[in-house]
Amino acid sequence: MIDYNELIPNNVDLAGDKSLQRALEKWQPGFLGWWNQTGPVDSSSLEVYLRTAISVEKDGWANFGYVRMPEYRWGIFLVPRDDSRTIPFGDHRGEPAWQEVPGEYRSTLRRIIVTQGDTEPASVEQQRLLGMTAPSMYDLRNLFQVNVEEGRHLWAMVYLLHRYFGRDGREEAEALLERRSGDLNNPRILTAFNEQTRHWLAFFMFAFFTDRDGKYQLASLAESAFDPLSRTCRFMLTEEAHHLFVGESGIARVIERTCQLMHQHQSTDVRRFGAIDLETVQKFVNFHYSITLDLYGSELSSNAATYFTTGLKGRFQEGKLTDDHKLSESEYAVHELVDGAIVTKNVPALTALNARLRDDYIHEVQAGLDRWNRIPQKYDIPFRFTLPHIGFHRKIGSFAGHPITPDGHVITEAEWNANADRWLPTPADHAYIESLMTRVVEPGKFANWIAPPVRGVHGMPIEFEYVRFN
Repeated sequence: MIDYNELIPNNVDLAGDKSLQRALEKWQPGFLGWWNQTGPVDSSSLEVYLRTAISVEKDGWANFGYVRMPEYRWGIFLVPRDDSRTIPFGDHRGEPAWQEVPGEYRSTLRRIIVTQGDTEPASVEQQRLLGMTAPSMYDLRNLFQVNVEEGRHLWAMVYLLHRYFGRDGREEAEALLERRSGDLNNPRILTAFNEQTRHWLAFFMFAFFTDRDGKYQLASLAESAFDPLSRTCRFMLTEEAHHLFVGESGIARVIERTCQLMHQHQSTDVRRFGAIDLETVQKFVNFHYSITLDLYGSELSSNAATYFTTGLKGRFQEGKLTDDHKLSESEYAVHELVDGAIVTKNVPALTALNARLRDDYIHEVQAGLDRWNRIPQKYDIPFRFTLPHIGFHRKIGSFAGHPITPDGHVITEAEWNANADRWLPTPADHAYIESLMTRVVEPGKFANWIAPPVRGVHGMPIEFEYVRFN
């Protein structure tokens, strides 16, 4: 159980380390200042029906109730320590998991934690204005739930920096509050987290595609030989599941409403009825999928190989794999562009870990699209969503900068320029969707462009008052 009598709720015995406690209590006002400056606008007086972690056990780990977001009890929660845990992969496989940072890996491990930590406040900053155009009270509540948990995930990484990296860690923790999403002079570390989230369709896409990358990165770090990082990420994954649900169900409800109107009016021109046409949804799928693939880095990476061999970062569900967990002799198939043609070749698996993690991600994303495609099928609408080729619209990796169509054909720059507006959202697409974004906050009511959910939050009815306006 988590002690909520503490100024910083935690299950890491913070009270037993007075120096660390003082350092984090000094950091906390900066965090609250950052939240007030860049968190959800005009939300400080709202009472929101939020879940708050009260335990790190799988069953009954959260409590639901009304909270003013500036009073949300952010804190530091790790799954319980297993003293018998051993390192599951790499050169140190079978050795006891590390409870302290080995000196030779200190700098690399710190950079991994900082990069992960930087994504958490970036998401809050990207979503700052969305509450002003929420399509329902239910969606407004879900947005705020995502926001407070991204803030807690920032706390999770900051604890590791303060506890295990001394002055360097404290300076990095301060810098996490100084960078800003999209800032020209001091942007967030990863490109995708500097993109604008201009409307709710983009938010749902981000939650489905980009937060899912977060799941796979966290799952890889949950295998780490550095046990505090592993334990931190395992609990973060519990909270992250809701973010993925918000994205997938949100897009499904957009598709549902569009299909309802197409069926009702026997027309594909649903924009005249105030809905988002399926072709435009597909363009957003193309965009968000492609920029998220860039987050996996280059297909071949010596850094990824080093992370694996040294035990810093494993593969997705490492413990379920049946190889030697060292990959010294294994190969993996990757796609490359050679002499204008896309080819497949086998490379050392140790250098292709980014590609493998990306492929695991793609498999799960495709399953999500398969679920979306059941909706038009239900209405006898022939449209089906597809994932573009992995080379489409890429800025990082072996396909970076090459004009490739969604179905995987290499074309000329002129052909790309002539067709890009068919494949990617245009300013006009964004402007149209933004024109639909009007705030609906009457309990049980929804904007015209999105269908209600199947069920409410935590067993509550859909028309429940999820947000109290005071």
